[in-house]
This record gives sequence, C-alpha cells and structure tokens, in this order.
Amino acid sequence: MKFGIIREQKNPPDRRVVLSPTECQNVLSNFPQAQIEVESSPIRVFTDQEYQQASIHVNNSMETCDVLLGVKEVPIEALIPNKKYFFFSHTIKKQPYNRKLLKAVLEKNIELYDHEVITNTKGMRLVAFGRYAGIVGAYNGMRTYGLKYDLFDLPKAETLRDQQELISELRKIKLPNIKILLTGRGRVGNGAREMLDAMELKKVNVAEFLKDSFNEPVYCQIDASEYNKRKDGVRGNKADFFANPEEYRSNFFRFAEVTDFYIAGHFYGDGAPYLYTREDVKHPDFKIKVVADVSCDIDGPVATTIKPSTIADPIYGYDPQTEKEVDFKNPDAVAVMAVDNLPCELPRDASNGFGEAFSKYVIPAFFNNDEDGILERARMTQNGKLTEHYNYLQDYVDGLE
Repeated sequence: MKFGIIREQKNPPDRRVVLSPTECQNVLSNFPQAQIEVESSPIRVFTDQEYQQASIHVNNSMETCDVLLGVKEVPIEALIPNKKYFFFSHTIKKQPYNRKLLKAVLEKNIELYDHEVITNTKGMRLVAFGRYAGIVGAYNGMRTYGLKYDLFDLPKAETLRDQQELISELRKIKLPNIKILLTGRGRVGNGAREMLDAMELKKVNVAEFLKDSFNEPVYCQIDASEYNKRKDGVRGNKADFFANPEEYRSNFFRFAEVTDFYIAGHFYGDGAPYLYTREDVKHPDFKIKVVADVSCDIDGPVATTIKPSTIADPIYGYDPQTEKEVDFKNPDAVAVMAVDNLPCELPRDASNGFGEAFSKYVIPAFFNNDEDGILERARMTQNGKLTEHYNYLQDYVDGLE
C-alpha cells in the first residue's frame, strides 16, 4: 500500500499536512508493508528537505500512489481518477460551493474519505484540528482585547513557531481585572482553556463568576447545560440538550451581563437556541465588548459574528444598534475575532497532533481489514456512487438542492 502526501493547492495557501516527517517514519516502522511518497511543495510547513532527511521520497507526481492524503479540498483539475483520497471535502452539509467537487469525485471514480467523518463506533471524531483552533483562538482573542483597548500589541500567531511561543508572549502581558467566559468543553474549548491556564488565570465556578467581584482577571468555562435551560422548567442536562435541543431556550444573558471578554468554543447543532441574539446585544445590560468566536457560525448563535474574518485581517467591529460592521476600536463596538481557519496559524503543532491521531486510528485500518469499521464509516464514495451512509447527498450532487 503506497500512501502519497499531496501538495495543498487551495487558496489561500494552507501549510498543514496530514503526516509530518517523524510521523511518516513511525508509520513505516510500524507497518513494513506501507510505502510513503511526498509531493514536492514550496509552502508546506515541513520542507521537502525535512522529509528527505527522514528518508521519505519526494517527487512531483502522485500517479503511482494508492491513497492520497491532503488537508483542504483538492481542486477539481488536480484530482487523479481512480484513487483513494482523504481530505476535508466540506460537502457533508451540502455546502453549495463544493457541489461540483463532489460531482467530479464521482465522475472520476474516486474513493473519497472525509476527515470530518472519521469516527469510532460511538460517532466520536478521531482526527481533528479543533484543539489547535482553540489554542490559536484564545491567543487571538487576547490579542484582540489588547488592541481594542490599546493595552498591548501581541505579535500575530502566524509569526510564531509553536504553542510554547504563543504562551511565552501571553505571559508577558498584564490584563485588567476582567471576567473571561469560555463556552465548550470539547477539543476547541479545552484547547482554549490550555492557554488561559498557561497564563495562570484564576478559574472560578459559575456562581462565583455571576455574583462575585475580583481584584484579578478570572475565567469561567461552561457547557451547554449551563447556558441553556428547558422551556418546561424541568431540570435538564447536557445529554438531554443534545438529544432535544428544540426543548431548550438560552440562559446565556446572565453571563453576558458580567462578561468582558467571551471565547466561543462550543459545538452548535441544528435546532439549538442561539446563545445571544442581535436584540440581546442592544440591551443596556449586555456587557461583552470582545468576542473570540472560534466556532464561527455566521449569522448564528453568537449574533455579533456577521462574517468570517481572515488571518490577514482578523478583527472587525460590530455596532449593536445598526447591526453593521464598524471600526472595532469604536467605544460602542463589540470587537470580533472570527477567523474560520485558525489552525493554519499554528501549522507545525497542528500537523503533528493531527498526524499522531491519523497514524494511530486510520493507517492501521488499511492493514487489519478495517476491523473497527473506520474506513467504512468515512468512505463517502465508491465505484462512482455515493455509499449507503451518504446517499442523502444524491439530490445535492444532482443539483436539486
């Protein structure tokens, strides 16, 4: 079985990779029947030379490889027919902009595996960049806070080598006595928490956060059961919320009344209530002035996120009264950081973490007859057709939706 690490060709450029040179060596030592080739790339965070130094062959063609490994969508003209591909296709939610891509995958008889649906038997994702989105999102949020109030000017995350350099920069700053709220306890939320803990910020519980005053900056991490409550007044829980989101309404405003800086690292599912609405932001008691929206659902549960921002231009202002974009330094504006590809700013760490998971969970499936069904669950197309799990995409492919 020959694996090929393809060059990323989507714009803007993505420097991440599925397998680092070290991870390639690990795969080859654990699976002697495996072979790996790397397509030459001028932008990849690990250089061609680093792969060659690890005794991994680098060339300009992937034609002889069986399985091609990428991160972002492959341009239609670059797809090689009759191959197995792994990449984030961004089609499982019927995203309109990638319908032609999925159609081309079928026409070229490509077996597509989407990283987003590589799961265990319980449906939990096994490979993801979420932790790194949280890490960079928290850093960028701190940077936004400093710029909003002219307190400090942190360097851009993309100019720093790794998480440790981000932490070193954060430890140099001094925050006023603010309250920081973090939603989410998954990969994203816990990645953000790593950074807050690295700054040695005091963590407080919900009751303390809502009622007490402090002479130092503090943070509180909450999940869905703490910012939503059942409409019928019955005591709910996280499992019930995810099973019956339509039975809940937001209980977030009590946090908005005391929060200065909000980091959104939660998962948002269909039917769930918005955390706060545009009307909520107009309320005189709405206190949040800086939002780092790592989740970045546009016109969604975090109402101040009206568009994604970019690595080049990461911050914009939201005017509560006009509901329009303004200068984020405007005193009435909520400063919003909503970069939708945050792990790209930490490509080395993100690639290392992703590759460790990929070689642990996915590579073995090619050599153990897929005993855990990992490949079967992630396989979207086969023999020019959608697989059974993904038949729901047929009308999308046909252009009927």
